[in-house]
Amino acid sequence: MLLWSLLLALAPVGIQSDWLSISMPHRAYEGDHVTISCTGEKNHDIKRLKYFKDGSHIATYSSASSYTIANAKFSDSGSYFCKADRKLFLFIDIPEESRHLRLDVQELFPAPGLTASSLQPIEGSSVTLSCNTWLPSDRATTQLRYSFYKDGHTLQSGWNSAKFTISAIWKEDSGNYWCEAMTASHSVLRRSYRSYIDVERIPVSQVSVEIQSPKGWGVEGQTLVLVCSVAKGTGLITYSWHREDTEESVGRKSQRSQRAELEITPVRESHAGAYYCTADNSYGLVRSAVVNVTVKVPVLRPLLSISVPGVLPFIGDVAELRCEDKRASPPVLYRFYHENTALGNTSAPSGGKASFKLTLTAGHSGNYSCEADNGWGRKRSQVVPLNVTEPPPKVRLVNGPHACEGRVEVEQDGRWGTVCDDGWDMKDVAVVCRELGCGAAIHTPIAMLYPPVVDEALPVLIQVALCNGTEKALAECDQVETFDCGHDEDAGAVCEVLPSTS
Repeated sequence: MLLWSLLLALAPVGIQSDWLSISMPHRAYEGDHVTISCTGEKNHDIKRLKYFKDGSHIATYSSASSYTIANAKFSDSGSYFCKADRKLFLFIDIPEESRHLRLDVQELFPAPGLTASSLQPIEGSSVTLSCNTWLPSDRATTQLRYSFYKDGHTLQSGWNSAKFTISAIWKEDSGNYWCEAMTASHSVLRRSYRSYIDVERIPVSQVSVEIQSPKGWGVEGQTLVLVCSVAKGTGLITYSWHREDTEESVGRKSQRSQRAELEITPVRESHAGAYYCTADNSYGLVRSAVVNVTVKVPVLRPLLSISVPGVLPFIGDVAELRCEDKRASPPVLYRFYHENTALGNTSAPSGGKASFKLTLTAGHSGNYSCEADNGWGRKRSQVVPLNVTEPPPKVRLVNGPHACEGRVEVEQDGRWGTVCDDGWDMKDVAVVCRELGCGAAIHTPIAMLYPPVVDEALPVLIQVALCNGTEKALAECDQVETFDCGHDEDAGAVCEVLPSTS
């Protein structure tokens, strides 16, 4: 009975007493880590500790412990207090209650607003998106991360910067954009309203085609580039190149550029002709004017030929060297060589062949070649050999016992005939012997000594030979043409026979 009276006397002491105290911040920002601590004058006397918010029980501990709000939210705002069962002695406990303290959780930063450098940008231009929000001055150092979205697709996530730049925006990039701002710990996240960006496309105009070449033409075997361009036009542009004569397409490309190139490689002569191009970015096809493509054919393989008056080249003949490359585009410059020594050059302004004439000497024997050059590479022909020899004698002794005796016959203009014995003497015979490679002159017999008789069809070509005896050939002597001589007056000659002529 005495113990019960004592408990009743002490019971009011524990309610709203200073024995149990509570400590906590009065203000916090959303996302903060908030600790609420209740302690007694002697924490080891606490047998049970309860925490309350706005009168509702929120946590119970078997000893003195703190209550932690790991990620403060607006809903965590309210009035907090705690209650404890304090051990008095033996098995007697006394209830204690702390005073009430209020916690206000404030907004760390407002929902961001998304702005764009342009909401109606021209296609191909750059657009910068800004995710705009702000932090209180006492939390200015808080790190925020920004993410940008378009129609449910992530453009950039966890970006340190509040700005995001689209370097080139296209028509298909039109749509709803928004952003999110979030603390580095992911504890607080805010999303902006959506903003619609409408990308404007400019139709193509002023389409042109040109040859990309320093001289404005193509060279067979190389690469020809046809450039199609537009003065205006954005987005994905489809370019197409065509021959004007057949209108067949020779190439097609689609790209986000106001200029496209078509390579024709290797170029052939058949590629020459008129070309045009078209461009279209879904607002209608636009055609260019025509450009004429010229294809130059480089020198390929020149051919050298050599012609002489007769079958064989002889000293004194005029040889004609002809060089030709049948396909090379004009003008063509031909150079002629003898054993790699330049003889001269000839130009063919309209193409085709060119020639070079040469009076032959014994030193002209050897290898000949020619070179063709039309400005797109020079080529040398294959070598053509030429063997220049002494011309055969234009005199002969017929029907004698050997080559150094007989009737005298001479050759003029490709026909053979006899010589009249008018004025025929040893000087004339000496020249004949020398021309034939025989020895000294011995006698001037009449031709009748060397039957058979000459056919009347064979002409008498020389009436009188006026030799001084030093000439190398009878053709070098002054002569009198025939006027009244017959074959009964034909001249003969007898020469010494040398070992080399026997």
